[in-house]
Amino acid sequence: MFQGASALALDAKGRLTVPARHREVLQALCGGQLTLTKHPEGCLMVFPRPAWEQFRDKVAALPMSAAGWKRVFLGNAQDVEIDAAARVLIAPELRASAGLQKDTMLLGMGSHFELWDAQAYAAHEAAIMQSEMPAVLQDFSF
Repeated sequence: MFQGASALALDAKGRLTVPARHREVLQALCGGQLTLTKHPEGCLMVFPRPAWEQFRDKVAALPMSAAGWKRVFLGNAQDVEIDAAARVLIAPELRASAGLQKDTMLLGMGSHFELWDAQAYAAHEAAIMQSEMPAVLQDFSF
């Protein structure tokens, strides 16, 4: 289970250093093999390979009416590996699609991560905090 936020900086080549707290788990879980793809809300999803395979299979099984979304998720997926310096290269196409600049936020989302441009995430979170709580959460006990 991945959770928590990490403020990270992309280097000049578009590489991101994987936070130390996640490295050991990612090595054990997937040998450092990850898959990145687009998220509908404008960030990237970063999956350990086994979690990606489960997600990929669900997406591939969608009906033709979801063909456009299949292209978004599967057509933009890129396999990457954590290098010896604990970095992951984010392809230019994916960086551009998520508007990633230097400062990013990596959010643990359970089975995977979301990678956001830091400013875009701050704006997104502020909008969520100002919006009405969805019905599914209104009876949730904190």
